Amino acid sequence: MNSIAVKRGPGGAATGGGRIASTACLLLAGVVLSGCILGTERPDPALDIPDRYREAARNQGPPRPPSEAWWRGFRSAELTRLMELAPSGNFDIAVAVAQIAQADAQAGISRAPLFPSLTGTGSAERARSPATANAGPQTFSQFNLGLTASYMVDFWGKNRAAFYAAEENAIVSRYNRDVVTLSAISTVANTYFQILAAQDQLRVARNNVAAAERILNLIKLQFAGGTASQLDVSQQAALVGIQRATIPPLVVTERQNMAALAVLVGRAPERLQVRGGSMAQIAIPRVTPGLPSQLLYHRPDVRQAEEQLAASNFSVEVARASFFPQIQLTGQTGFQSGALSSLFAPGAWYYSMIAGLTQPIFDGYLLKSQLEQAKGVQLQNLQLYRKAVISAFADVDKALIALQQTTLQERLQADVVANSRRAFQVAETQLRAGTVNLITVLQTQQTLFTAETALAQVRLAKLLAAVSLFQALGGGWTIDDTTARRIAINAGHAPTAPPPPVTR
Repeated sequence: MNSIAVKRGPGGAATGGGRIASTACLLLAGVVLSGCILGTERPDPALDIPDRYREAARNQGPPRPPSEAWWRGFRSAELTRLMELAPSGNFDIAVAVAQIAQADAQAGISRAPLFPSLTGTGSAERARSPATANAGPQTFSQFNLGLTASYMVDFWGKNRAAFYAAEENAIVSRYNRDVVTLSAISTVANTYFQILAAQDQLRVARNNVAAAERILNLIKLQFAGGTASQLDVSQQAALVGIQRATIPPLVVTERQNMAALAVLVGRAPERLQVRGGSMAQIAIPRVTPGLPSQLLYHRPDVRQAEEQLAASNFSVEVARASFFPQIQLTGQTGFQSGALSSLFAPGAWYYSMIAGLTQPIFDGYLLKSQLEQAKGVQLQNLQLYRKAVISAFADVDKALIALQQTTLQERLQADVVANSRRAFQVAETQLRAGTVNLITVLQTQQTLFTAETALAQVRLAKLLAAVSLFQALGGGWTIDDTTARRIAINAGHAPTAPPPPVTR
């Protein structure tokens, strides 16, 4: 360790050169300590990133990331129109945008202590003193024009760390907007598909009512001819009533989802027209999930959790820097005179300069408790970040398995519907010919009703799974060169060159 000799004057006092050297040493030590504080609180997230998704196809071909307008892949002009209305009309997104403005303003508030504050003052006083035994009343004037400046020396980086924490929170608000936007537009798609499902089920129910009424009319004719009983007529009439009773709940579902869709795009329900259609007309976009490491850059909730962790890191540094002394510089200058005409005379000028140092000595363990609290928040955000990453991987796997299995289930259920429809048609023909009993017709009819309803539900589950996959992947991707290189490095497909330094 190098030693610095301090030259002493008479009486052991340090000379001017010694005082300068001592001051320089203190400043150098302060700079070193300040550099040691900022950026040191960065815990290792220890992320476990898998090489591939468990449910992804092993030979999935070239990467096919979701496009920015991923909803166009469903090939529905009405859905596209609704999805493009949501970002500008959705109220939750508007709230998230307003929160960005608040976070930016808070960052500006946190930046203010990094600069000196300057205040101008001016006063004019006219006073009259009472008379005394030796003199009569006195009247005098006092004019003052001054300027006050103060500055907190950020010796330990406390104010700068607080500003960085506010900056990170401003970034958090932007990722929160992206999270809300992705959730809102996904909900728009899901609600639209719910409307299509209700319309498909309404068509199935009405077709079933029409088929049941045909059978009922046929049985009434047979009853009139004496080949059917009143029991047969009553059973079929009950089945017609059951089928009719399924229609009102489906109408409720359709219309309530239309009203919910209007709110999602920021419109009054009376001013939003939704034509709908059929789920059979909706295509399923083909998307390969890519590498799990890509989610760290494209899932807004993961990026949000990452920035929250970064903000808490700086908050710990703020709490730690509070243990060190605070240096306050204050200066005041101006002109003061008893006459306005001589206010700016050379003799009226005054100034004062003050340097103060405040060092916490005992505060009832307040600063220590604040540091422990900041560390607790940091640990909490670290675990939330880890959970967000692992949950993102799980969400993709769950969406993949749901999409794969509902696609298979739709194909199998379509075969069930086709066979059930043929069986019902044969039974109806044989009933007309009088070669089959009514119980067989009722069974085949009920089987067809159940199969068609199940097919509509499976198609809805398939569409919802497709939307969930896009949501799990973070929506549409726009990969720039820097992000593409980071993804390739994380995947082990590029040399691990050091990333460019991050400057503030």
